[in-house]
Amino acid sequence: MRHAVGSRKRIGVLALQGAFIEHVKMLQGLGVEAVQVRLPQHLDGLDGLIIPGGESTTIGKLMVDFELIEPLRRFGEQKAIWGTCAGAILLSRDIHRTQPLLGLMDITVERNAFGRQVDSFSADLSVPCLSLVSQDPSPFHAVFIRAPIIEKVLNGTEVLARLQDGKIIAARQGHFLATSFHPELTGDDRFHRYFLERVL
Repeated sequence: MRHAVGSRKRIGVLALQGAFIEHVKMLQGLGVEAVQVRLPQHLDGLDGLIIPGGESTTIGKLMVDFELIEPLRRFGEQKAIWGTCAGAILLSRDIHRTQPLLGLMDITVERNAFGRQVDSFSADLSVPCLSLVSQDPSPFHAVFIRAPIIEKVLNGTEVLARLQDGKIIAARQGHFLATSFHPELTGDDRFHRYFLERVL
């Protein structure tokens, strides 16, 4: 069940490619104004930003084409950004290959760590930090689609969740949040609430 967290927040969703509409709907369900961001001026007046899953190389190329790289970096100096799946890749400082990155979060990410699209899966996660925004003690059912893993965290970055084999799949550094999975593809709004209530 969703509970409004207040319409006072105005959150952007980078809408160049990928699962941005699902994030928009999740935010709207929480009573938040959701703004689709495609140009630098769309960042004006936002309280935070979500970079959705999709194809990180395509989103990175489009960020360059639409002259969004530097505006997004400046935005991230002051405002919260959450990257899901491809968004986590774009937030990172290192992915062992050359492609446009924002380099805002002190994490190293391995792309497509679990294989191709056919190797997509879901898992029930223990995420203790979600108790800060919800009294629901149940595991978070996470959907992984061509998902990355967070190989390394540096400079005080906090690990929020791991798979049973120890792979890191969620982390926070100050006002940056990265998840390897797609919370927007479930009916569970706890990660969105965590971003809105604890990261912003």
